Amino acid sequence: MSAISDGQSTVDPGLGDANRVNDTAADRIAKLRARLMTPLPDDGIWGWVWPLLITVFAGVLRFIRLSSPDSVVFDETYYAKDAWSILRHGVEWNWVNPATPANYVNNQIIAGHFSDHLFQACSGTGCGEYVVQPEVGKLLIAVGEWMYGLTTLGWRFASAVVGTLAILVMCRVARRLTRSTLLGCTAGLLMSLDGLEFVLSRTGILDIFLMFFLLASFGALVVDRDVSRAKLAELVVLQPGDPAGPALGIRKWRVIAGVMLGLACASKQYAAWYVFAFAGLCIAWDLGARRTAGLYGYRRGAWMRDGKWLPLTLGVIPLVTYALTWMNWIVSGTGYDRDYARQHGVGIPLISQLYSLYEYHKEILKFGVGLNSGHPYMSQPWDWFVMSRPVAFYWVSYKDAAGLHAEPSGTVGPYASAVTAIGNPAIWWVSIPVILFCLIWWLTRRDWRAGSALLCIAAGWATWLPFVSRTKFFYYALEFEPFLIVCIVLCLGLILGPAGASLKRRGTGVVIAGAYVLGVLILFGYFYPIMTGVVIPYGDWLGHMWYQGILGPAKGWI
Repeated sequence: MSAISDGQSTVDPGLGDANRVNDTAADRIAKLRARLMTPLPDDGIWGWVWPLLITVFAGVLRFIRLSSPDSVVFDETYYAKDAWSILRHGVEWNWVNPATPANYVNNQIIAGHFSDHLFQACSGTGCGEYVVQPEVGKLLIAVGEWMYGLTTLGWRFASAVVGTLAILVMCRVARRLTRSTLLGCTAGLLMSLDGLEFVLSRTGILDIFLMFFLLASFGALVVDRDVSRAKLAELVVLQPGDPAGPALGIRKWRVIAGVMLGLACASKQYAAWYVFAFAGLCIAWDLGARRTAGLYGYRRGAWMRDGKWLPLTLGVIPLVTYALTWMNWIVSGTGYDRDYARQHGVGIPLISQLYSLYEYHKEILKFGVGLNSGHPYMSQPWDWFVMSRPVAFYWVSYKDAAGLHAEPSGTVGPYASAVTAIGNPAIWWVSIPVILFCLIWWLTRRDWRAGSALLCIAAGWATWLPFVSRTKFFYYALEFEPFLIVCIVLCLGLILGPAGASLKRRGTGVVIAGAYVLGVLILFGYFYPIMTGVVIPYGDWLGHMWYQGILGPAKGWI
């Protein structure tokens, strides 16, 4: 970007009229930028210091007692072992014979008796385990296991790191959306105090990675929105004449967004719906930018100048990124279905590997759509906002408060230890009226921030509605939680009032917003024991179960 975009003339003052022309251009650029975008907060280093402090706070919460409970929790039984297989063999391998008791391998691992004899005796592609989730999350889990071994700390370490980093990204993205460091930090604080993000940050499963990369991709698009509008303002003034406006070329931040989106899909394929959501956002933002800039041919400019690159940045780049994350499977000789193409007469190098990968993904898609085996903690999307069925990741009954003597399975003792994937009621229940308000706000005021957040919520929530019989869980909602929090923070901004409001008006807003955040903090502290496996009296645990089947036989928190 040229120096003139900052209002600085590069022409010698002695040139008289030429200098005034340049000053006029600089003024026009500044005015057009003011129409296209609101300036970011001018708080210098504090725009990073406060988000970093919130992130440190979140990190402390997530890393304290990270290895507790010292047990394989919920779907860690798959991903911890898959990650270790990747470390040992490059791909996921089958473990001991399925006829072995289901918890045998887990008990051996927790007891520290792990060795390679726990893998099945096999050769060639017979070793490969059939897995339905892609590689990135397991590769990140494997990093922690490489550092700390096949231990609870090892397979939870990456989740805690990524879950903590998500708080920093949340702060910065919300700050850019709201143009307020206070509201940005509030968004990060709310997410750090939500039980769903908290529990999944302390569990070695994949959903925290999915959420992080989706949030990072969205954040890159928001940065691109600002950067491209600043550039558009400059080029419209300096290169007039074309009703459609100037071409902005391939945009760096959209490339980054595409890579992050590919990594999200490579964590869980559910992220593919966001390809369409994010593409829709980009088109809407480009149309709005060129129209606001006063370009009569804004539709042609948005579609032909900006839109022509979308298939690359949000199509090809995510797809290539996704495919590259399967490279260990492609180059291996033992991955599941790795030799499918050769066995069916396709032996051309590279083509055969890609064909095998394609056929494997057909199996994965069929499994994912048809999974309807049922589960005691399954729920439907309409259950998620009211949290009628949180997921018990771990529950053990004890005879003593120290948690040294567990009761036999199926027996209830005087003490209990639980890890429950449950959201903060002050966030999830409040989100219901907040989402309705934001929908009305977007329909009446066309606030792009509310519309963007709502579209991203729909991409993660409404896309599950057609699959009624498919087994689903509340923690699937984590992928759209950041956008739900954006809606809450936008409403808090309205409650606080504009900067120019009276002291009484602002004071009232601060009290209401502060009371809400305090309520979130109190509820987080209240539910903390049942989210972290702390041994508490059974009666106390039962007291945390606010829903006890009152919404039907398949609902409740127990």
